[in-house]
Amino acid sequence: MDTIITKLSPLIIGLIVLVIVVKVLFEIVLPRVIRNWRIKQKFSAGAKWRTDREFILWLQGMKPHEFEMYVAEMFRRLGYRAEAVGKSHDGGIDVIIEKDGEKSYVQCKKFITSKVTVGNVRDFYGALVDKLASGQGYFITTNTFTLEARQFAEDKPIELIDGFSLVKYARMVYEEAAVKELPLAKQCPECGAELVEKSGRYGKFFGCSTYPKCDYTESL
Repeated sequence: MDTIITKLSPLIIGLIVLVIVVKVLFEIVLPRVIRNWRIKQKFSAGAKWRTDREFILWLQGMKPHEFEMYVAEMFRRLGYRAEAVGKSHDGGIDVIIEKDGEKSYVQCKKFITSKVTVGNVRDFYGALVDKLASGQGYFITTNTFTLEARQFAEDKPIELIDGFSLVKYARMVYEEAAVKELPLAKQCPECGAELVEKSGRYGKFFGCSTYPKCDYTESL
């Protein structure tokens, strides 16, 4: 009996480890990967709204955690390392970003009708005091800030980003990404003008856009 138990023990341990790995994969890792993919899809889709107001309404329709992940994705596309920490981090810090060795902290408020008050900003500043060295804080909302909140932040290392400012950041990031994805135009080696695709008797080819001034051609 002892021999059988001894032989079965590694198998049982292996099965337990396998169950744990599968559980972690399907309950933690996979949902996180899916959420990140959805946020990236949302980021590209959201920037296509025709008006800023439509864009803001779309952002306000997100769940709070989705909004935090959206903001993290925006900073990533601006060249930061970014992590949405949400409830796992104390002090009201929702996203931690880092660039060139400097850490900064972000609080996100997905407000629809409520404005961010001076109390909200003061609490965020209190959470930053012991953390900021050379970085700064970002308070981002889908609505607006009260006048008192803006006055409080004037001499503090905090940038206040309301809904319309957030839309401008998002559109800028989206447009920069779109420009990077555009293929570079082929240039004519004879005159430097753009080569364009044309069709002729023997099929398609590249020809100089200044033809007949320049009659350079090359095969596709």
